[in-house]
Amino acid sequence: MVRAGLSAERLAQAGAELADEVGFEHVTVSALARRFDVKVASLYSHVKSSQDLKTRIALLALEEMADRAAGALAGRAGKDALTALANVYRDYARAHPGRYDAARLRLAPEAAAASAGVRHAQMTRAVLRGYDLTDPDETHAVRLLGSVFHGYVSLELAGGFSHSAPDSQESWTRTLDALDSLLRNWPAP
Repeated sequence: MVRAGLSAERLAQAGAELADEVGFEHVTVSALARRFDVKVASLYSHVKSSQDLKTRIALLALEEMADRAAGALAGRAGKDALTALANVYRDYARAHPGRYDAARLRLAPEAAAASAGVRHAQMTRAVLRGYDLTDPDETHAVRLLGSVFHGYVSLELAGGFSHSAPDSQESWTRTLDALDSLLRNWPAP
């Protein structure tokens, strides 16, 4: 029996929803087939494998986050832009933990080049232009921001900050203040 509405895009969306519910590591073509109450083989006309499905979910998550970041950054500069960008990642991870994990998937070079990951890097560099960094230092700063944002969010999602004071929101705000200060006073090589 042919199921109307099944497509690679619909499967990626359903896979993203499943990732948020059960964790990205548990998303497979078999799990998705159970969700749609179809045979696994019927999904292979839309996706090649569980890895292909996971790549599609990662691409979807990167696109969703890039769209949110673009909206949040519009008209902002300096610390306001830095805070807006950071909050997009944190808020997305809290609302969509499975998709956030998916966005961390190592993509094949051709998929990475065509992904919204390029937009993320461009937006981060646009934020950093407000800090007057040289090109090599800008690259270091992009890596620093990604590391801090991802590290903080990962620890927070794992419950690492839930049992001590001050609360994690206060620490997040102070972390962003410290990043802004560091970026404004970037050390010379």
